[in-house]
Amino acid sequence: MASETEENKLVRNENESSELCSEPLFQRKEHELRILTSEEAEKLQNDTDFVSEFKQLKLEREAQKNWDLFYKRNSTNFFKDRHWTTREFEELKACREFEQQRLFILEAGCGVGNCLFPLLEEDPSLFVYACDFSPRAVDFVKKNPSYCAETCKAFQCDLTKDDLTDNIPANSVDVSTLIFVLSAVHPDRMHLVLQNICKVLKPGGCVLFRDYGLYDHAMLRFKSGSKLGENFYVRQDGTRSYFFTKDYLRCLFEKAGFEEVSNEYVLRETVNKKESLCVPRVFIQSKFCKPQKKC
Repeated sequence: MASETEENKLVRNENESSELCSEPLFQRKEHELRILTSEEAEKLQNDTDFVSEFKQLKLEREAQKNWDLFYKRNSTNFFKDRHWTTREFEELKACREFEQQRLFILEAGCGVGNCLFPLLEEDPSLFVYACDFSPRAVDFVKKNPSYCAETCKAFQCDLTKDDLTDNIPANSVDVSTLIFVLSAVHPDRMHLVLQNICKVLKPGGCVLFRDYGLYDHAMLRFKSGSKLGENFYVRQDGTRSYFFTKDYLRCLFEKAGFEEVSNEYVLRETVNKKESLCVPRVFIQSKFCKPQKKC
């Protein structure tokens, strides 16, 4: 098994919304991006070595294979369970407290269930549709002892081309989560994901979004030769990552028929005392709603 790369060490910790084996110094939401140091700005400015078109096409063709290999190597042990989602996204908690009917959720890009199962543990009355690009990840979900057909339905899906309505009734989902998922999709195909999700959301339903923000430490750690395009990079294992600005994200969602409710940068600093490192993390946390009229 390949050794864990520096990029994947960051991936391992990003989803906990906290640390790099370390202590979070602060978290705050901001309207503006973090300011780069002169060294960081120079590094990005000088990074003009793009991955060849041939290799980029190969990465696109083998995207599912690379994620399947990721889960083959790491099984269910890579990410920690996301017990933070109801804290970060109060909409999920509010819906459960005040909605009289059963709440239907779509977890787009469910991985091995690190968000799915904590949600169901907290509120067994939910029904969660869970899909992922990787067939192996979906198999892990179905084999989890907590998986039950009465509370969830897991299925493999390429959100850029497989119609969600093949597994989910149109206009039936109250809330969709899209957490560290869209960044792995080629920018030319991101709009297809959002259009697909829009089909199954109820009018007035919302997408709760969290992903990488521009100038996150993970972006600054990429070595020369990892760049696929503007703000788009490939890791050593072949998985890819895009780093969002608020304006870019807003434009994507609005073109797909959504309305912005909130859209902010989340800035964190974490410190690794053992290595005397202070690491800036930048995420985007947003909420977009489907208008009352159909998309």
